[in-house]
Amino acid sequence: MLNQRLQQKLLQKLSPQQIQMIKLLEVPTLQIEERIKKELEENPALEEGQDDDEVHTETAEEDQFDEKDKDQDEFTIEDYIEDDDIPDYRLQEKNYSKDEDKRTEIPFSVGASFHEHLESQLGLRDLTEKQKILGEYILGNIDEDGYLRRELINIVDDLAFLQNIETTESELEEVLKIIQDLEPSGVGARTLRECLLLQVEKRDKSQPSVKQAYTILDLFFDEFSKRHYDKITGRLGISDNELKSAIDEVLKLNPKPGGVFSDPFNKTSQPIIPDFILELSEDGFDLHLNSRNLPELRLSSAYSEMLHTYSRDRSQKKEMKEAVLFVKQKIDSARWFIDAIKQRQNTLLLTMNAILQYQHEYFIDGDETKLKPMILKDVAEMTGLDISTVSRVANSKFIQTHFGIFPLKFFFSEGLQTDSGEEVSTREIKRILQDCIENEEKRKPLTDERLTEILQEKGYLIARRTVAKYREQLNIPVARMRREI
Repeated sequence: MLNQRLQQKLLQKLSPQQIQMIKLLEVPTLQIEERIKKELEENPALEEGQDDDEVHTETAEEDQFDEKDKDQDEFTIEDYIEDDDIPDYRLQEKNYSKDEDKRTEIPFSVGASFHEHLESQLGLRDLTEKQKILGEYILGNIDEDGYLRRELINIVDDLAFLQNIETTESELEEVLKIIQDLEPSGVGARTLRECLLLQVEKRDKSQPSVKQAYTILDLFFDEFSKRHYDKITGRLGISDNELKSAIDEVLKLNPKPGGVFSDPFNKTSQPIIPDFILELSEDGFDLHLNSRNLPELRLSSAYSEMLHTYSRDRSQKKEMKEAVLFVKQKIDSARWFIDAIKQRQNTLLLTMNAILQYQHEYFIDGDETKLKPMILKDVAEMTGLDISTVSRVANSKFIQTHFGIFPLKFFFSEGLQTDSGEEVSTREIKRILQDCIENEEKRKPLTDERLTEILQEKGYLIARRTVAKYREQLNIPVARMRREI
């Protein structure tokens, strides 16, 4: 049985030009150069150079193509959002996330050099043909930190179903032991405890501190990780100094042995190229975009003339229509791209000028205590831009000032009131927390309750759970985990 019904649906249409501009907003200076270079290579109607007076040749012949292609030149908002979504937290007023500090890092697969290094060592071992196959499969499951995260029983199943190879856990364990003997020391471990033990085993155990370190990791790892030092000294019958010497040995170990191999495509190794340059003079601030090697763009005069010539031909043969359509598409694409780049520049400057105006006092000397609470909505209201647009501008952008280079997201923070009713930035609270913890007595670190009391004594109205949240955002462990001998 078929049912028919009417349904109203509101869709926002985005033209290709709008989509290009939105996508380009997030692209930082270093990548926009590559993006422009790629467009120049792919579109012959786009050229480098000063833009001359454009020749507008809108003829009747072009209009007929415009009418046919009108529906094809539009996309729904869903088409765009599917492959370029914005995290919800960045569209909210409380634009903080526990992963905020991780946005400058992009997860990447372990580099080939790491696997090749392991494979070359494994190739020097005396292995059977089956052991070589098992070893290569195990190496393929070792991650960028050097750990084997997959259970051996699961690898047994993988080999049976995917490669029709029958094996056992004990057989894999034997090959894994050979891999764990490779360099870097600790590679192939399944847990942090195993990783550290593998490294200590290769040290000189005749030294008391190394021997104690191995015993602690082997028998008292849980107490050690929770810093229950009194339990360790009591059960081993050693002094605090002996424990400290053993802990010093553990601190020499590498918890991520695979990390010694750097990946050239790792974003964290890339130099920071500022998108904005802010200079302070006697006349005030001078803000401009870092154009670097960005070329001027213009339409190809040859392609414009070609379109004009084709359009005047009234023969309208099939081949001619196809030629006119091809040339027109290239010119339209070039126009769209030039306009998108211009809109990108205007939007970036509009947004950064609003941030500069809002945080004017801070930008004079870089004093963090002068940073005012500011969220995405504040800048959106000042500029008339959408919150999502402001978020895209702030994403992966940097500004060079006379007191350093900073990511734009640095200037955004929530607000908190003092007992006098004054609103202060949460960044100021975090700075005080960090100062307190850096100067605390390491044998008796400050608890969250004590930190709350200190802040309240300074006039900040803050709850303990908020202190805990800010401490976590600063990547500072709880008091028990900060305790030192």
